[in-house]
Amino acid sequence: MDSAAAAVSAPGPSAAGTQVGSRTTWQKALRAPRLDPYWLAGTLFVLYATLSVTRHLRMLTMSWDLGIFEQAIRTYAHLQTPVADLKGPGTNILGDHFSPVTALLAPFYRLFPGPVTLLIAQAALFALSAVPVTRLAAGKLGRARGLAIGVAYGFSWGVQRAVDFDFHEIAFAVPLLAFSLEAVVNRRWRTAAWWALPLVLVKEDLGVTVAAIGVAILVSLRRTGRDPRAMRLACGLVAIGLAATALTLTVAIPAFNNTGSYDYWQKLDGEGPAPTIPLLTALRTLLWILLPTTGLLALRSPVLIAAVPTVAWRFVSHDDHYWGTDWHYNAVLMPIVFVALTDALAKAHHSPRAWLRRYAGQLPAAVAGAALAFSAALPLYGLTEPATYRIPESVRATERLLQRIPDGATVEASDVASISRLTSRCRVFWIGDTRGIEPDYLVERVGDGRAAKDLAADAERMHPNTRYEMFGAEGATVVLKRVAPA
Repeated sequence: MDSAAAAVSAPGPSAAGTQVGSRTTWQKALRAPRLDPYWLAGTLFVLYATLSVTRHLRMLTMSWDLGIFEQAIRTYAHLQTPVADLKGPGTNILGDHFSPVTALLAPFYRLFPGPVTLLIAQAALFALSAVPVTRLAAGKLGRARGLAIGVAYGFSWGVQRAVDFDFHEIAFAVPLLAFSLEAVVNRRWRTAAWWALPLVLVKEDLGVTVAAIGVAILVSLRRTGRDPRAMRLACGLVAIGLAATALTLTVAIPAFNNTGSYDYWQKLDGEGPAPTIPLLTALRTLLWILLPTTGLLALRSPVLIAAVPTVAWRFVSHDDHYWGTDWHYNAVLMPIVFVALTDALAKAHHSPRAWLRRYAGQLPAAVAGAALAFSAALPLYGLTEPATYRIPESVRATERLLQRIPDGATVEASDVASISRLTSRCRVFWIGDTRGIEPDYLVERVGDGRAAKDLAADAERMHPNTRYEMFGAEGATVVLKRVAPA
């Protein structure tokens, strides 16, 4: 064989070999520990979004909040004043709760109008919060324990309850808190402040949480050594947080509110003697917040100070809905307690107490196991059931009925599941709060001893100058239509 032929036939780098090498590099990259938080967050996003969207598709909406936020974001998307008619015709939502941060969803809503956009955005925000929690834990405790903490956080009961509860503005607070507190534990004070400050735009009470983060920094500095610049930064957070809450409650919200006041003061200082929260209820809630999530070890971290404002206002409120473990009220506490747990675990490994070192070594696996075990009785378990992915024919029939209501119609509704099917294309009011507006349609649910035939009479009592007739009924959902005068 001559040299030319040998050159042609000699083995060399083949395309197959290049592909194998590229595949190996790609696989190694996927297994890189630094990517663990992001893969976990991506998995959680799929789970959260599936849970929220399947609930919506089966018309299992829990409250009117989804409709309220959609109305506000819909007006933001069209560059209008953020009005939520469900809170009363023409009500500026900034006069109810101060949450201008929800305007960030307006561009997405403009492209994809409908409640599903809000649900997917919320799932993404909750999933994003797992990145700093997992990243911090892995950096302080190692890869395996870090993943265990991330799983425990992602499947924690507080987050699951919030995902299950339609949509709420606190979805923005959860990642902001997680990123801020990660920076606190890593002693990156300026970064912690920049992540904390936007909380004042999420909800009016979170300014106090910003101040509490400042206090947590001050306590950390006292333990680890004084840093004049960090102390000034922490004091600035305390001052800005408290000032923001004061200004929001006394100036901003009253300026947008029709009555010139803050409507929720009554939940703190309502008429009559303040109700006393049952000791067992308070103890039960506190144990749920701290025991299955952190084994009580989070109590050893100054980061837990950030949870005090939220727990305090809930327990002093007259509204007993705030006292328990339902709904979305505990979601903002979850990143706090898990970051506090990581901080406490990192310190416990250097403790002179042997029992504490042993306890800390086993705790990440224990809290992950507890979160997964409790999930059998929590919303994410529904994803394992075939019925979750089937839309009943009764739901399809109800949707067909609601679709017969024309776009742009005015609708008075008491059926929360139907509200979120209408707010993207109709002007929707809550039942009994149209303030003189005579709606084109009424959407109600038959129940509590009321027959469908009685609804028309009830409608005419609410609107004496208008007559309504049956437009259609599917299951428990009844639609009445205004009859034009002869």
